[in-house]
Amino acid sequence: MNEANDLAGGAIADQPTGAAVPGQAPEAAPSGARPGAGRRRAARGRAGRGGSEPPLRHRIITVSLLTVAAVYFLTPVYWLVVSSTKSSSDLFGTFGFWFHDPHPLDYLHRVLTYDDGIYVRWFANSLMYAGVGALAATLLSAAAGYALAKYRFPGREGIFNVILAGVLIPGTALALPLYLLFSEIGLANTYWAVLIPSVVSPFGVYLCRIYAAAAVPDSLLEAARIDGAGEARIFSTLGLRLMTPALVTVFLFQFVHIWNNFFLPLVMLSDSDLYPIQLGLTSWQGYADRQPELYQYTVGGAFLSVLPLMVLMGVLQRYWRTGLTEGSVKA
Repeated sequence: MNEANDLAGGAIADQPTGAAVPGQAPEAAPSGARPGAGRRRAARGRAGRGGSEPPLRHRIITVSLLTVAAVYFLTPVYWLVVSSTKSSSDLFGTFGFWFHDPHPLDYLHRVLTYDDGIYVRWFANSLMYAGVGALAATLLSAAAGYALAKYRFPGREGIFNVILAGVLIPGTALALPLYLLFSEIGLANTYWAVLIPSVVSPFGVYLCRIYAAAAVPDSLLEAARIDGAGEARIFSTLGLRLMTPALVTVFLFQFVHIWNNFFLPLVMLSDSDLYPIQLGLTSWQGYADRQPELYQYTVGGAFLSVLPLMVLMGVLQRYWRTGLTEGSVKA
């Protein structure tokens, strides 16, 4: 009985306005109603719901491509995790993608204590180079990009074009001239030889200028000036806050670039106490033929060197994602 009532109700709903229903007297159509309006609204509703999702084949292709990319990038990390639990002999004598008599804590402890804990010093050097360098580069890029976006002065476009040209110059091409320059002023083989070049980021300036022009409204700056705020205060309280997603992006890019930089420290540094992780692990690998345990120490050290980048990405990605849709909707 209930099913029959439901079917009858559905048939009534599908009838055009003013149509007669069997067994019932015809009802007068509401004033101003158009025949078939209900069906058209229902069709639009079904079309809207169906158009909110991409076709199934597009979703399958997208998921497949993302899966392939994830496997491609995560496979080396998985190999590092597995290999960091093996001895030097097991690295070459067992299957590389599965565990064999794992002792991860023991082997990692050996990495950290070898040669009076030189790896810990290299790790601290890398944190200092990458952390201080990325922070200084982010602030410098923010100030330069903000100035190029919000102030008009002679030669502004020429300066910006020179900065864009700097993006195209590889860092390895500048390493030798920088070494000759720092040798003349006595800064070679010091912390400053790696830190000073690290605070310059042409890409960061470019990104901050583009983002400041789009995300920092001129009307807001004028209101702040009318209220008596100085330019330095406007930049520090308004500009930096509105540019946060771009600044996080610059910081992440610069931190990863400095952390993985190998050629500049190789040219600038000769004291092993000043080495970053990448250069230190390479020196271990060079002696591994005479000391086979250094193979295991190199792999374990490489695994530990990945952890700060993973933590940094996990902590800062929420600030990064908040800016991905900035400017996507027109006000």
